[in-house]
Amino acid sequence: MLSFFRWVLFFILLLVTMIGGGLFIGRTMLEAQGPLEQTKNVLIPRGAGPATMAKVLQEQGVISHPGLFRIALMVDPTPKPIKAGEYEMPPRISMAKVVELLQSGKLVQRRLTIPEGMTTAEIIDLVRKNDALSGEITVDVKEGDLLPETYFYSREDTRDSVLLRMKEAMEKTLDEAWRKRAPGLPYSGKRDALIMASIIEKETSLAAERTRVAAVFVNRLRRKMRLDSDPTTIYGVTNGKGMEGRELTRADLQSSSPYNTYVVAGLPPGPICNPGRASILAAVAPAPRERALYFVADGQGGHSFANNIYEHNRNVARWRDIQRQRQEQGPSDPAPAAPAPLPKP
Repeated sequence: MLSFFRWVLFFILLLVTMIGGGLFIGRTMLEAQGPLEQTKNVLIPRGAGPATMAKVLQEQGVISHPGLFRIALMVDPTPKPIKAGEYEMPPRISMAKVVELLQSGKLVQRRLTIPEGMTTAEIIDLVRKNDALSGEITVDVKEGDLLPETYFYSREDTRDSVLLRMKEAMEKTLDEAWRKRAPGLPYSGKRDALIMASIIEKETSLAAERTRVAAVFVNRLRRKMRLDSDPTTIYGVTNGKGMEGRELTRADLQSSSPYNTYVVAGLPPGPICNPGRASILAAVAPAPRERALYFVADGQGGHSFANNIYEHNRNVARWRDIQRQRQEQGPSDPAPAAPAPLPKP
């Protein structure tokens, strides 16, 4: 009987030793460096279980022992849900660190930058062509609805979700700006401020000029003067597609488009682009002491402002001289031809 118990004890000790050894070997293998030679982004599909994840990671060269990886996931004493998406795997990452990374949910953050002044059609086209996003675009967005800035997203986020974030950001920005607006502005509501901001965005790219340009247009609105804005007219005659290298013609300036502010009084019926925060803030807080009613290109990337038509005519003559000199110098001359609106009559 004594010998029997000795044999039982022996087998128990042997089994414990084997299990302990197996656990030690397994832990060693889990913590050992993996085969991945360089950083790689790996996409874990939605609904993937341990077997699918192990297969994906092996195919991508991240792990060498998919069976052990599956066991590690299934016997984890403190299991955490794994979020599907794109993960950045560093070189030589161990299986234990892979498990930690997947359980952390730290997905790769991609960025999409929307420049100020793009039309909604241009932004939608940019989002549609982004291969890292998924789904068709079904959300209804109009001109001026989207805030230009940099947006972070994860692979497989939907195109609609990104556009909705842009739309919500514009609504929030416009609401905040409207609450801080200067008193007595000739706007019927915050949409008028958005329309004005879109014009400012297209008229100047210089931060120092935005509030001055805003003031010029506000001064003209108060005096019941037409805005005479080239960008609004261009938007109307091209349906927002731009002039594509050609100049505005006399026929363009006489067009019946409601966006032709050389003919139609007041603001155009809607925004002509998606303005940035700076232009929105300028629209609701124009330069308070600016009395100018006119501006024209100064040949250096900015504008010359004038309080009356006599000063303005001198500025226009100066700008035309600059244009004439550049034409005489020819296209091979290195002097830059700064884009600018037509003279405001």
